[in-house]
Amino acid sequence: MEGQPEERLCGKCRVGCGLHSYNLRDVCTWHLVKTVIMGQVLSLLICGTAVSCAYLAHSRVETPMLQSFLNYALLLLTYMTILITGERNIMQILKTKWWKYLVMGLADVEANYAVVKAYQFTTLTSIQLLDCFVIPVLMLLSWFILKTRYRLLHFVAVVVCLLGVGAMVGADILAERDQGSTSDVVLGDGLVLLSAVLYAVSNTCQEYTVKNLSRIEFLGMMGLFGTVISGIQLAVLETHAVAAIKWDLHIVMLFAVYALCMYALYSFMPVVVKMTSATAVNLSLLTADLFSLFCGFFLFHYTFSALYIVSFVVITVGFVLFNAVPTYTALPEDDPTDPVESSSDRLLEPDGDAPRNETLTCHFSVQYVQFHNQWNCTTLCMEFKHTPIKGISSSRCVFLIKSLCC
Repeated sequence: MEGQPEERLCGKCRVGCGLHSYNLRDVCTWHLVKTVIMGQVLSLLICGTAVSCAYLAHSRVETPMLQSFLNYALLLLTYMTILITGERNIMQILKTKWWKYLVMGLADVEANYAVVKAYQFTTLTSIQLLDCFVIPVLMLLSWFILKTRYRLLHFVAVVVCLLGVGAMVGADILAERDQGSTSDVVLGDGLVLLSAVLYAVSNTCQEYTVKNLSRIEFLGMMGLFGTVISGIQLAVLETHAVAAIKWDLHIVMLFAVYALCMYALYSFMPVVVKMTSATAVNLSLLTADLFSLFCGFFLFHYTFSALYIVSFVVITVGFVLFNAVPTYTALPEDDPTDPVESSSDRLLEPDGDAPRNETLTCHFSVQYVQFHNQWNCTTLCMEFKHTPIKGISSSRCVFLIKSLCC
């Protein structure tokens, strides 16, 4: 009896960290493997854009808005066509949500432009370090806007990933790859931080849209507003730069590779975001610079360092840790006058006909369990036995979880 308080405290700590009732089988799931693989596919697509940009820069072509415009135009042609020909009322979407998608498109376009512009004023090391600012900002926005709640293990995973980035930057310094400019470091660093905040806003909007509305609507609206905004900036800022391009097959192929890689990235990223979260996706993208460096060893004769391998391993371990334990959602009490209900918002009553008014407010989103089934039913029930929903007995919690996912 004397050891029970200590055991109970230990159990609560393990639950809070996300380690309760965990074994290797719970961690090494097919869903986790898919998440890791798909995250690295996104990093490879970013690597493709980086390599094509490097070759364009060698050809003295610096037209970031033109490159972005091509990507948004492809999204517009593809996904707006699907929206218009589908059952969704495109005019109703624009009438009710136009300003939201305008903010999202503006944030995305300006984030891309700001980070490219930063290379003219600050160093590669500063950009690699400060660009990681997107992760804490994204977690903060997810906490307040998406009501995402994190366990201690998630914060540990983020720190591990950032240590991996530190190893990569250290390798760059040792290899004397501190490229870029130092003409105005303060302005350059400010542009990187601004782009990180704007990326966080765009990614938060993306996660909300693809999880609550649809991927097609998100991509169609991003294509529409991104094309308009980037087109205006292209006309204002890059008319002379575009006119000075000496077009040949080599330049055309580089533009095509960049546009197709960006198009694939934008099309594929919402799929991964829906499986995991925007924060998890951004953690996986930390390896994109490493893939670019690996390509640079063969294409641009960069100096190799073992720290690059260490960095890749550390970032991957942090990404796996972050996805090994699901986040949970603090759902607000629903408005009784709201007729819209979702299986992720309310728990089922045993007879299936009674009012479904027991709101899920602890540990994880039921939608995550239903679609991904990362935890088995026994583990879920054990979680609720230790920390039941407020106002509902632990046995009742176990019954409701079994009715949903067992």
